[in-house]
Amino acid sequence: MRFAPEAGARTTWLVLAAIAAALIWGWVAGTFLLAMAIAVLLFFRDPERVPAGSEEAVLSPADGRVVRVDDRPHPLEPRAHQRVSIFMSPLDVHVNRSPVDGRVVCRRYLPGRFGAAYKADASDANESNELVLRAAAGYPLVVVQIAGWLARRIVCDVRDGDPVERGKRFGLIMFGSRVDVYLPDEISVQVRPGQRVRAGETAIGEPTARTGNGDGPPASESTETA
Repeated sequence: MRFAPEAGARTTWLVLAAIAAALIWGWVAGTFLLAMAIAVLLFFRDPERVPAGSEEAVLSPADGRVVRVDDRPHPLEPRAHQRVSIFMSPLDVHVNRSPVDGRVVCRRYLPGRFGAAYKADASDANESNELVLRAAAGYPLVVVQIAGWLARRIVCDVRDGDPVERGKRFGLIMFGSRVDVYLPDEISVQVRPGQRVRAGETAIGEPTARTGNGDGPPASESTETA
């Protein structure tokens, strides 16, 4: 199994601390820190993924559970108004992947609080990183990484003008968080609240030319339970 690059330094320090603790305080302390090192390493796992759906499908950018599907235009790109919110628990894979082939139009970081990411107001109040993308097919979409109460760092490896590849890693959010995707009318949403999705694998949207208008789930469903 692959692991995100961010795992290296953190697990190394914990392993060294475990060895030191075992020598100073005994095997119980050492075992505890070693277990923490293994847990951190597993958090940064980066498994291979095979995309589902058609070649034109919009893929989920995150592992987790869909907590909201509604209509809310994004201020940076009003055409992208169908919002799909995906909550990532601390047990989910936290590597984020590009939903489409295309290019980064702009990136914007917004400071904020670290409230529960599954709540509706997290989109406005929490620390976030916004990516406006232009798909190779020509339509716009927006991906927003949102920090949660446990997540205190957003990692994003792309900048304005960078190309993105469908299903490939562009960043991660550490220890529990949320990702919102804003889709235009050209895309029919294919997921519902409560559904589990996997980054780079689950098709969350299909071009309306393939599905026909209105085949996706209603754009007003939501759930706010963790």
